[in-house]
Amino acid sequence: MKQLIACCGLDCENCDARIATVANDNELREKTARKWSVMNNTAEITAATINCMGCRSEGVKFAYCSDYCEIRRCIAEKGFTTCGDCNELDSCRLVGAIFQHNSAAKENLLSSKTI
Repeated sequence: MKQLIACCGLDCENCDARIATVANDNELREKTARKWSVMNNTAEITAATINCMGCRSEGVKFAYCSDYCEIRRCIAEKGFTTCGDCNELDSCRLVGAIFQHNSAAKENLLSSKTI
């Protein structure tokens, strides 16, 4: 299974936070912080918080992904690797919100199923 697919199916390999972290690209961190702040209607996302190696990878995580993500918490409680292992994938409101904005996420989960 591809390790850089997040619990929710997003592709961490193509995430600006991961790319900025790997490349130590402060300009991309600034751009990503501005973009994510607008998307999430908050000023709390700063360039200093844009550090992540991927949801299921070793290393630093973006604070939301490590501390606040309900999806990550849910799969941990159920003992799953990703939402793709869950029988409720098609009806889940949590991961369904991801699919509304990123249709490839569901396909990533289905192709990385471990159970």
